[in-house]
Amino acid sequence: MTNYIEYIFDVNPIEGAEILIAELGEVGFESFVETECGVSAYIQKDLWNDDLLSDIFILTNPDFSISYQMKEIEQVNWNEEWEKNFSPIVVDDICSVRATFHPKPNTKYDIIIDPKMSFGTGHHETTHMMLQHILRMKLNEKKVLDMGCGTGILAIMAAHRGATDIQAIDIDDWCCQNATENISHNGFDFISVEKGDASLLAGRSYDLIIANINRNILLEDIPTYVKSLNPKGTLLLSGFFIEDLIVITQKCEDNGLQFVESIERNRWISALYTL
Repeated sequence: MTNYIEYIFDVNPIEGAEILIAELGEVGFESFVETECGVSAYIQKDLWNDDLLSDIFILTNPDFSISYQMKEIEQVNWNEEWEKNFSPIVVDDICSVRATFHPKPNTKYDIIIDPKMSFGTGHHETTHMMLQHILRMKLNEKKVLDMGCGTGILAIMAAHRGATDIQAIDIDDWCCQNATENISHNGFDFISVEKGDASLLAGRSYDLIIANINRNILLEDIPTYVKSLNPKGTLLLSGFFIEDLIVITQKCEDNGLQFVESIERNRWISALYTL
């Protein structure tokens, strides 16, 4: 049996929790449970060391106040943990996001997500806004990429809006497995899932690229996304704060994109660009 080290983080303002999760994932933390005050994070004891948090930059960011406690625990039943914290949601009164154990609601679109250790249940502001954007799109005969797909929720929403040529990519093995499961739950087995990063996009082209990833990765990969967009293609981005919109938009404009619109939610923002 593998024991884990559990960190319980209190994050203020709470918007920093997603950044913290992203940074912790890069140093070996494999599971996260978002809480009202922040996030609980888990790493296998064999992968833990005293200096593990020294490269977590948000912990020294003066814009955030983050405290934590840690302890060793026995192997966690991850399904039980997220089931305790996952309640169904409704987006714009027409799209529900629920788990398999929730009753089916009376909405036009019903997305079934068993997130387990993957990010993307619709609860977080960035995913919620991305769903709102996609709900406004007509995607029939469009080729779509969900970059950094997490649970696959945005690829699934694109399928609901008519797309039948959809690829989902994530750098994490577990996300790829979980996205594949969720895609099957929703009956969209034509969505392909691959492990990798933006380097996979060489020679590929899409009408719509969706990327709900952190600010730094977006800034690095926007040129690659643009090269992979078809004429009049659309780039839909989130994963960053309102104050980051200026630099994200500048990067997009430097690469030939035009800003179209954005949605804001609790300091987070999602922005739409076209060629």
